[in-house]
Amino acid sequence: MDAHDELAAEFEGRRERLRAIAYRMLGSAPDAEDAVQETWLRLGRTGGGGIDNLTAWLTTVVSRICLDMLRARTARREEPYGAGLAERAAGEQDGPEEETVLAESVGLALLVVLGTLNPAERVAFVLHDLFAVPFEQIAAITDRSLPAAKKLASRARHKVRGTPAMPTAEQAGQRRVVEAFLAAARGGDLGVLLGLLAPDVVRRADPAALPPGVAAELRGARAVAEGTVLLRHRARFAVPALVDGRVGLLVAPRGRLLHVLRVTVEGGRVTAYEVIADPARLRGLELAVLDPPTA
Repeated sequence: MDAHDELAAEFEGRRERLRAIAYRMLGSAPDAEDAVQETWLRLGRTGGGGIDNLTAWLTTVVSRICLDMLRARTARREEPYGAGLAERAAGEQDGPEEETVLAESVGLALLVVLGTLNPAERVAFVLHDLFAVPFEQIAAITDRSLPAAKKLASRARHKVRGTPAMPTAEQAGQRRVVEAFLAAARGGDLGVLLGLLAPDVVRRADPAALPPGVAAELRGARAVAEGTVLLRHRARFAVPALVDGRVGLLVAPRGRLLHVLRVTVEGGRVTAYEVIADPARLRGLELAVLDPPTA
């Protein structure tokens, strides 16, 4: 085996880790593959000479590539939500199965919330909180001082976790209702939905969230339950999350935010829910990841 083959073998042994880092930073499997491939090309140009810690070197290079890609997105003012997703997500297929599985393994809610961070925050959070990269290395990658790099990760962590708008016990109760509602919606279980919805429940939805001819507002448990069952194919893309500090649902095929359900729970029943699809309204929401449920 010559030196190039040895270097290639060393790289291949680290490819999955690099891909995992890049995917969490970029939220797109094709973009992550591009970043990893560019990392290999840069390694090839060095010949491996003068690299004392190959893992650290590769992590630094792929992270800088991802940071540049994220900054380019921001400069182009790409929409983090929407743009053609409604049509694709409303159909039977939501895209490549491999990417769907990858997104679900990471966590759809986490991918969505990571997309709300600025590029440097996202890189710092992914590297430190998800891959335990030292802050000294993060500071060099982001061109920040050590204290500033720590602040980046801390600020990102606060955004990812959010601030609940209710006591822990109340949030846990609301979460149980929302999760039961989601399970019933996925199963198209009209009877369970009727038991979870208040008699005078109201469902409102942005027109962009609905097929043509479907009313934007429904009133009463029967109408809302039937309307929920009608759109149950979207429930498979939904995950619980904090929405403006309260438990709601994100509809996010492959981690790309499509809709947000802002849910109101009172007395153990859903009294209202709103389906938000307008990109401007989505940008105005505070989204955060829920902690894993306690046993």
